[in-house]
Amino acid sequence: MPKVAIVTDSLACLTKELAEQYNITIVPLSFLLQGKVYRDWVDITPTRAYELFLKDPDSFETSAPSPEDFLGAFRKARNTAPDIFCTTVSVKLSTTINAAKVAAEQIISEIPGTRISLLDSRTSTAATGMIALTAARASADGKDFSEVINTAEEIRGRVNIVALLDTIRHVYRSGRIPKVASQIGSFLKVKPVLSINQQSGGLVHFNGIERSHQNGIQRIIRIMKDDVGSNPVRVAVMHAYAPDEAEKLKDIIKSEFECRELWVTEFSPLMGYAIGTGAVGMAYHKDS
Repeated sequence: MPKVAIVTDSLACLTKELAEQYNITIVPLSFLLQGKVYRDWVDITPTRAYELFLKDPDSFETSAPSPEDFLGAFRKARNTAPDIFCTTVSVKLSTTINAAKVAAEQIISEIPGTRISLLDSRTSTAATGMIALTAARASADGKDFSEVINTAEEIRGRVNIVALLDTIRHVYRSGRIPKVASQIGSFLKVKPVLSINQQSGGLVHFNGIERSHQNGIQRIIRIMKDDVGSNPVRVAVMHAYAPDEAEKLKDIIKSEFECRELWVTEFSPLMGYAIGTGAVGMAYHKDS
């Protein structure tokens, strides 16, 4: 029995297989689409959500997570281990961790002796997932509560995200650029390059634009090379309704880097709302 149970939110973009393999409890965040509320990755797959989104993008609405979203997850986790480690999307991007804090206080009150550590990942998507994975592996290796926390914090300092968007049309929804700029950029068919790293402080950084998908792929590969050098890496390739492009990117990464781990996942529709379909990218960190 592990000493520490691991919890994260669905924005971490962990595949069902990875979550089950490492006993990671996923808190599904919710969104409204065509008048119906869906729990991310539970009631609907990302692929199906993107299909509906493309038919009626204006019907998509995000909602702030509630403590109840985390209560069930913490209760489930507490049944498997005496201590709980939870990492969530950056507080600069979402109020998710605030809901987790309220739920954590209630669980500690319900079950005396429970210890819960909440870690702001200072990132998002599969980079948060990588922090959760690292914590889960440490727990599976028999590490105690403080060791799991320290291991997760160390990886947090190394994870990065870089992504290439197919369109700038929806980026205004992230609050990073004005709507009029998105409309002009969409008309010009430019491809934005975005990143999140430790220097960005948990915020999305606008790296610039490219005029073609091929140039954009070359650029995000260069950014990753500049970050990791010749070191071995762990990489998650991500896509928003672009599985073929994700596989092509995976092949490029496999040929140009020494990958200790390489897997493909989908951007949560809650992220896709702002980046648009066709986006691809990677979360990665140097391996020790």
